[in-house]
Amino acid sequence: MKLKKNIALIAHDNLKDDMIEWSKTHYVKLSTFELFATGTTGKRIEDVTGLPITKYKSGPLGGDQQIGAGIAEGRINAVVFFWDPLAPHPHDVDVKALLRIAAVYNIPMACNKATADLIINGL
Repeated sequence: MKLKKNIALIAHDNLKDDMIEWSKTHYVKLSTFELFATGTTGKRIEDVTGLPITKYKSGPLGGDQQIGAGIAEGRINAVVFFWDPLAPHPHDVDVKALLRIAAVYNIPMACNKATADLIINGL
């Protein structure tokens, strides 16, 4: 059985530039996926790479929860989430809920570049 290639991309503000660079590096591979992202991250990646991305709301406005719903509904099969563990986030409970739902549904989730490289090359 072939795995669907639907991947969500998320990055906290301090790591958005890293996500854009990662997306440029993996452009060819990402072009084979259906891409989803939180609002600002998705727009910035789309503007730089031209990759089509289904954009949800910004993370603090419910985007993390929308991606979690996509996982629960079987529409998202992997997540790359460059999150900043050293900065406070007003929507920290949403971030934890997203991490939890990915674990519950056994969805691969990368929280840094090293793991993201492993996931993108393994899918």
